Amino acid sequence: MYVVTMDQRNSRDVGDMVPQLVRQLRDIPTVIEFQRSVSDEVQGVTVDAGDAVSAALSALRGGSWSIGIGVGRIDDPVPEEITDASGYGMVYSRQAAERALKIHDQVPLAVEGLERDLAAEAEAVLRLLGRIVAVRSQSEWSVVDLMIPGVRGQQKAVAAELGITPQAVSKAVVRSLWQEEWAARPAASRLLALLGNQRTVRADDSPGLVP
Repeated sequence: MYVVTMDQRNSRDVGDMVPQLVRQLRDIPTVIEFQRSVSDEVQGVTVDAGDAVSAALSALRGGSWSIGIGVGRIDDPVPEEITDASGYGMVYSRQAAERALKIHDQVPLAVEGLERDLAAEAEAVLRLLGRIVAVRSQSEWSVVDLMIPGVRGQQKAVAAELGITPQAVSKAVVRSLWQEEWAARPAASRLLALLGNQRTVRADDSPGLVP
């Protein structure tokens, strides 16, 4: 499973943004829904790597959150409340979140799991995607928020919705690297999924729990 931990970075400046983020993530499928865990932190658990990627990139929008993704099992029975959850996934996510909090000059996202090389590769791809999301302007977001991945011929409809020209929509899509983002998302998801398929636990890899 994929445990996504998101810590607010600027709560002293803008106040509590946890309710806003929880609403933002409410449509992402989960086994433990995204919810406040402690203070200004949000956690949730997904069974699908792509859903974890979607949650992480959604949180990176706006630059207010650091994200730690932990890949590993959740102990049965899986609870409804994130504060009652335990297992490798929770430990790895906490480790990733603590590392992400220390990142200041780069995309604040970290991935932890059993296979360290795979975790590093997934983290690298997600940071590249996160950079695209983090620097996207509000005018570009107004366009791409109306776009549906994989649907052809929608730029005229988006232009009509926004009252701008199709050429302006096309330029915004190019500048925002929206197509590149969606082309690369499956790579990030696949790396996380490969990390989730690692079954053999070596003594030096254990985060301190019995598998």
